[in-house]
Amino acid sequence: MKSPKAWSVLPIIITMAMAGCVSMAPKYRVPESPVPRAWPDGPAYKAASGEKSALPAADTAWQDFYVDARLGKVLDLALRNNRDLRIAALNTEKARAYYRIQRAELLPTVSVLGEVGRQKIPASASGGEESKHLTQYTVGLGVSAWEVDFFGRVRSLKNRALEQYLATEQARSSAQISLMAEVSNVYLALAADRESLKLAQETLVSQETSYKLTRRRFEVGASSELDAHRSRIGVETARGDVARYTRMVAMDGNTLNFLVGSTVLPDLLPEALGRVTMLKDVSPGLPSDVLMRRPDILMAENQLKAANANIGAARAAFFPRITLTAGVGTASEDLSGLFKAGSDTWAFAPQIVLPIFDMGARRANLKVATADRDIALAQYEKAIQMAFREVSDTLAARGTIEEQLSAQETLTKALAEIYRLATARYSAGIDGSLGVLDAQRSLYAAQQGLITLRQAKYSNLATLYKVLGGGQLEAGPGNAPQGPPSPAVTGQ
Repeated sequence: MKSPKAWSVLPIIITMAMAGCVSMAPKYRVPESPVPRAWPDGPAYKAASGEKSALPAADTAWQDFYVDARLGKVLDLALRNNRDLRIAALNTEKARAYYRIQRAELLPTVSVLGEVGRQKIPASASGGEESKHLTQYTVGLGVSAWEVDFFGRVRSLKNRALEQYLATEQARSSAQISLMAEVSNVYLALAADRESLKLAQETLVSQETSYKLTRRRFEVGASSELDAHRSRIGVETARGDVARYTRMVAMDGNTLNFLVGSTVLPDLLPEALGRVTMLKDVSPGLPSDVLMRRPDILMAENQLKAANANIGAARAAFFPRITLTAGVGTASEDLSGLFKAGSDTWAFAPQIVLPIFDMGARRANLKVATADRDIALAQYEKAIQMAFREVSDTLAARGTIEEQLSAQETLTKALAEIYRLATARYSAGIDGSLGVLDAQRSLYAAQQGLITLRQAKYSNLATLYKVLGGGQLEAGPGNAPQGPPSPAVTGQ
């Protein structure tokens, strides 16, 4: 019968080792925010408070914000096919696997050992007349060089790997937010350029008709050659704009296909900016609520926590490293005798290593870890400052774009009336063609400017949604902001 003490020694040692672990990592404290507690105030921010009824961006699913049906389908394609987003997701899986590897170091690796050995002992060594042949069969369980984490070195490395994994999760969310904003802005640019192209084509037809009439009047002596050349300027200007916007539409399409990761079908492309459904409004909220939910800031904080945990591993290097090799099993000269009474064996071999002189390598390693933590802290604070500036700039544009757009609409209407009156006076012979040409050029420029400002208004909403941390959630129930991973993932 096997000895119970031989089989129970290993679990007792493991339990004592796990219970005796301490952490050398500094206690983590959330750094003070390096930005004001409120968004900037002033004439440019008169609309910065937002609609009180609007949801915070981080709580608004992207399907509820990008309400245009065709744009929503394009965004869905991008989320499934974009290669940068796919790389970010794979990096997350890689970091998750690395964390699991590091977490496994906390527990011993138990192996099953089966061994048969044959040995010849010469007669001169055995003391007999003939050499002997010995055979031994061994079966058992063993633990090889398991580090007993009394001083928390392995646990600190596990915590560092966990924070690095969480940082890649936030990096993936940040990549998704940036991708959706970029796709929507390119989509809007394509819509605006298609509308501008249509306007340029209509203007070219109008200018060519006007030029033909002016040329005919010159040929019959009703107008001067100067009027004919002036009229030609409008034709060539519009013709150049048609070529320019044709090129821009093609390049917008190429960029959109690249971002989406596949060819976007023509029926999903926008016909004109005026046919794109207006994006939903969101509330900016308070800086303390918004900035702490942006994935890039959460990623910087995870990296700060990882650097903080690494200090614990560097400090633990100053203390002894205790490793354990142990095993229990049975041994016999005959295969049939492996599990008979009295065949049990066990081995226990702890080892303690403490470097006495290492040329200051451990102290230098601790300084490196401390410097990495300070760098991570500065990067965390910089991420908050950059986010605050991005939101402030977007709110400044939001507070002024409506007034600028209203002014442009009024200007366009006024120039359209001037063009109508100038054309009527020219037809009646009261004025020359110069007034008509000037009015037509001014109206055309104002119409193009109006399209540009409408695109800027749409893009400002998409950018605001991005900088406020929107775009992480999918539509549907149960999409509250994600918390820390479950114990099954973290092992805590």
